[in-house]
Amino acid sequence: MDWMVRVPGSREYNRENAVAYAHRWALSRNPRYFDFEGIGGDCTNFASQVIYAGSGVMNHTPVYGWYYIDSYNRSPSWTGVNYLYNFIVNNHGPGPFAERVDIRNVKPGDIAQLSFIGDGFFNHSPVIVHTGTPPALDNILVAAHTDDQDNYPITGYSWVDIRFIHILGVRG
Repeated sequence: MDWMVRVPGSREYNRENAVAYAHRWALSRNPRYFDFEGIGGDCTNFASQVIYAGSGVMNHTPVYGWYYIDSYNRSPSWTGVNYLYNFIVNNHGPGPFAERVDIRNVKPGDIAQLSFIGDGFFNHSPVIVHTGTPPALDNILVAAHTDDQDNYPITGYSWVDIRFIHILGVRG
């Protein structure tokens, strides 16, 4: 258990549920959610679904929250790579909260974000479904949408920059 999970009013993120969801829907689509692949990509929508499977709590704060009701009624953080990052590492309200960590601190159910162009702009949000001990680039497997993958090596991507988001717990 991470130290932040002990924060009053928070509970542990269910990594087993998150990873099970990732494997279940990596190569197909959950009909409860719109598929954004044809209009910019579905990777962060999928990552948010996985996080929700492990947290069970959305944050319905207008504009700055993290929620999905339907394709027209959702927060930018549900489907936007950089918006998800900004929400989850700064969230002090309901829902999942996380921190950016070094690779050695990631666990299954966490998120990797890849930048294909640099300049601090990240383009892809694969979900970590397996890590070796200790986690390293050559032993991390991910699941993702847009270019649908499951148990795919993170080294199969070509990126300029990578960051890791470790989910610490859930409030609400």
